[in-house]
Amino acid sequence: MAKTLRLILGDQLNSKHSWYNNVDDNVTYIMLEVMQEQQYVMHHVQKILAFFAAMRNFAHQLTQHGHKVIYVNLDDRGNKQDFSENIKHVIKKEKFERLEYQLPDEYRLDEQLKTLCNELDIDTATADTEHFLTERFDVKDFFGGKGYRMESFYRHMRQKHHILMDGDDPVHNRWNFDADNRKRYDGKVPLQEPLNFDHDVLALKEMIDAAKVKYFGNVDAKHFAWPLSRKEALKVLQYFCENLLPNFGTYEDAMLQNHISLFHSRISFAQNVKMISPAEVVGTVLDYYKKQSHNISIAQVEGFVRQIIGWREFMRGVYWAQMPGYDEKNFFKHHTEIPHWFWDGNTKMNCLNKCIGQSLNEAWAHHIQRLMVIGNFGLLAGINPDDMDAWYLGIYIDAIQWVEITNTRGMSQFADGGIIASKPYVASAAYINKMSDYCKNCHYDYKKKHGEKACPYNSLYWNFFDRNADKLEKNPRIGMAYNNLKKMKPDERQRIMEQAEAYLENLNAL
Repeated sequence: MAKTLRLILGDQLNSKHSWYNNVDDNVTYIMLEVMQEQQYVMHHVQKILAFFAAMRNFAHQLTQHGHKVIYVNLDDRGNKQDFSENIKHVIKKEKFERLEYQLPDEYRLDEQLKTLCNELDIDTATADTEHFLTERFDVKDFFGGKGYRMESFYRHMRQKHHILMDGDDPVHNRWNFDADNRKRYDGKVPLQEPLNFDHDVLALKEMIDAAKVKYFGNVDAKHFAWPLSRKEALKVLQYFCENLLPNFGTYEDAMLQNHISLFHSRISFAQNVKMISPAEVVGTVLDYYKKQSHNISIAQVEGFVRQIIGWREFMRGVYWAQMPGYDEKNFFKHHTEIPHWFWDGNTKMNCLNKCIGQSLNEAWAHHIQRLMVIGNFGLLAGINPDDMDAWYLGIYIDAIQWVEITNTRGMSQFADGGIIASKPYVASAAYINKMSDYCKNCHYDYKKKHGEKACPYNSLYWNFFDRNADKLEKNPRIGMAYNNLKKMKPDERQRIMEQAEAYLENLNAL
C-alpha cells in the first residue's frame, strides 16, 4: 500500500469505522486543531473545549491501538491554522503518496477538501463516515424533487429498517404518538438529573485563551460535564434508558425554569461527533423497551426514535439536497439585528432569560426551548436569519451546520419558505404558559396583548401574521389565525399593532 495520510475531522470520532480494523504501518492518521474552525463563527467555550478534548482523547485511543497519528495542537508552532495548508505541509515533509478522508458533513469543508485534492499531485480518495442510516442524497432521491415532508420519510425509514413494525404495519397501528407527547410537567413523576462527568479541561481553556480564541458562554473548566469518549457516551445512553426513557415522550415538550433537561437524553453532542451511531442508539433503546415494555409505553419510545431516524436523518438529507444556497434563504426578507441580550440573557422576558441563560451556561437547550421560545421570538421579531444561524451554530455544543441550519433557517425561522415545515412555528404567550412555568415569574403579563407589561409575544404574534398576509394567508394550516385576525374589532387590532411596533422599535429594552 502506498504511504497514506488519512484525515480525521473533529466530528468524525467513530472508533468503529472500518479504517481502524487493521493496523497498517503505511497509514498515518492526521487530526488538526485549527483557527480556521474557530473563526468562521464564534463558538461557545464549552463547544470548543468539548471538541478539542474529545479529539485528543480519540487520537490517544488510536495510538494505544497501534495506529500512527499526527496530532497538531492549536498552539503548535508549525500550525498553519488551516486544514489545506497543514495537510500540504505534512504531505511534502513526510513524502506521503496518497491522501484519504472521510466525507465531511459540512458543505464548506466538502468544497475545501475537494479543492485541496485538485491541487495535490498525489492520489486521493474518500470514504463514507459509516455513521448515518442514509447516504447524502437519499432524501433528495426519495422525494424526487417534490416537497419534502418528514413524516412520509420517517415512515419509509421505519419500514426500511424494520423499526417498531409489526410486519408491514406500525406497532399499535399508529405511526406517530406526537399527540401523546405534549404534556406540561405536572409533578406526577420525580425529575431526574442528567448524567454529568467531571473532567478537568482547565489546561485546554488556558491554551485557547493564550491563543486568543474568541468565544462566548460560561464554563467550569475544572468540572467539565460532557462525555468526551465513546465509553462515556455509552454510559449516557444507558443512563437515559434506565432513568429518563420511561417518561421522555410524555414530557419532551415541557419546560421548567429550575430544571434544564427534564427527561431528555443530552446525547446529541456524542452522536453528532460520531462517538456513537444512530443505529446503536435506536437499537439500545429498542432492546431496553423490549425488556421493560411493562414499565414503558410505546409513546415514550416512538417519540425518541422519531427524533433519531426521522428528524435527524431528514434534516441531513434536506441539507445536502439544498446546498449551496440554503444558507442565503430569507423568505420574509427579515433584516432586524439580533438583540444584544441574546449574548447575555439579560431580558425582562423570563422565558427568554431562562432559555438563553441556560444556553450560555450549559451550551445546550432542548428542542422546544430552541424552537418555541428562542426561535419563535426571533421569527416574530423579524430577526435576520443570518444572525439567528450564527447564534445557533455557535452556542450549542451539538450544532454542526448540516443539522443546525435546517433546524434554524428552515424549521424555526421559515426562511426557506416551507421546504422543511409546512407552516411557520410561531405561538403567542399562551403556548409558553401552557408548556412551562416561565410566565408566573415574568415581568410581563402573558394574558395581555397590549398596554403596560403586556407580553411581547402576544402583539408580535398578531403583527407577524398581519405583516406577512401576502405570503401566508392562503396557507391552509394557518387559516384559523387569519380568521381570528379578521374577527378582531378595529380598535383592538390597532392597539395590538401599535404595541407590536413599540416593541419592535425597542427590542434591546425588552
